[in-house]
Amino acid sequence: MVSHDLRGMEPPLRLTRRGRAVVLVVLLAAATLASAVLFTTASRADESSTAPAPTVVVQPGDTLWRIAARNMPRRDNQDAVAELRDLNKLPSYDIQPGDVLVLPRGH
Repeated sequence: MVSHDLRGMEPPLRLTRRGRAVVLVVLLAAATLASAVLFTTASRADESSTAPAPTVVVQPGDTLWRIAARNMPRRDNQDAVAELRDLNKLPSYDIQPGDVLVLPRGH
């Protein structure tokens, strides 16, 4: 038979009324801070989506190819030209000086 020695065991943690109040205040402060961070982040996301899309004004001698190369240098130029045509609903590759073209966001 195994004997149980209770002398080495500690009693369960018990909080006083003041201790419970402190824990409650800390939890409420953490929840308030988390809510503030989430609200701020969400409001910034809304602002960026409502910002006007970037545009470029076609200059004399410009082509869709040159505009794509100049404004979207990290993209494959053929894909960039296709995206410019789609985004601006261009039926052909013809553009004129003074035309305003919408560029993709995050180009």
